[in-house]
Amino acid sequence: MITGHLLVEPTSDNSATIFKIKKLITHKRTRYQDVMIAEIEDYGLALILDNYIQSTTSDEYIYHETLVHPAMTLHPEPRRVLILGGGEGATLREVLKYRSVEEAVMVDIDGEVVELAKKYLVEMHRGSFNDPRAKLVIMDGFKYVNEAVERGEVFDVVVMDLTDPYSSEIAKPLYSSGFFEKIDKLLKNEGVVVTQAGNSWFYGEAYRYVLENMEEVFKHILEYYMWIPSFTYTNNFILASNKYDPYNLSIEDIDKRLRDRGIKTRFFNGKIYEIFKLQETMYR
Repeated sequence: MITGHLLVEPTSDNSATIFKIKKLITHKRTRYQDVMIAEIEDYGLALILDNYIQSTTSDEYIYHETLVHPAMTLHPEPRRVLILGGGEGATLREVLKYRSVEEAVMVDIDGEVVELAKKYLVEMHRGSFNDPRAKLVIMDGFKYVNEAVERGEVFDVVVMDLTDPYSSEIAKPLYSSGFFEKIDKLLKNEGVVVTQAGNSWFYGEAYRYVLENMEEVFKHILEYYMWIPSFTYTNNFILASNKYDPYNLSIEDIDKRLRDRGIKTRFFNGKIYEIFKLQETMYR
């Protein structure tokens, strides 16, 4: 909700965070959601969907590196990657850092959001949409995955950068156990999937729904979380594979894989990953 020059963002069902808007860049209603791009005091340029901040230029690297690199480093040689969501292009940017990637397919339901991101959020996507290895598909992710399974497509890594299951009806079906079964069919035997999973403290029931559905399908699970300043809470993530156990990677393993693959990060490294392995998910 916008009140004057303020954005009032729901933190939970009973609380909210107020952000001061410095400049409104664009604001419109697409077929699927309310979209705002604005400069916010303390956080810089921001993408806001249905009153929830998705990314800001000040701290998006924390979120996107935390989402992408645990999965990409867990896999020994990711060549084909599927990204579900990620309209601003920053997840695509991080995936394309890997020289081994031959194709990164990004599927987003809202083409208007992607076009606005291309125009206004260059600092986030940094030209990733123009990389010849990038393939952009404007389509419902649920439908894309179903059709990809029927076509017999396979991927090494699937990155789910969707809106929270409790903040939007668009993404909710993509967190079901049936959908994760389809993801498993898309993955090669050594495939890896990672999803952002909202906040387990304020939305414990929704988080457990996602976790339990993934546990039904995948043998190895790592739950982890990171404080994202502009979200004003810790964001949860779930990493899964039927081949690779995330707990088997050491600090040295992570740092060596990043170094050998020529990956430059601002935040993520072996010590951060070790912290992820030691975390216990918080519930209310």
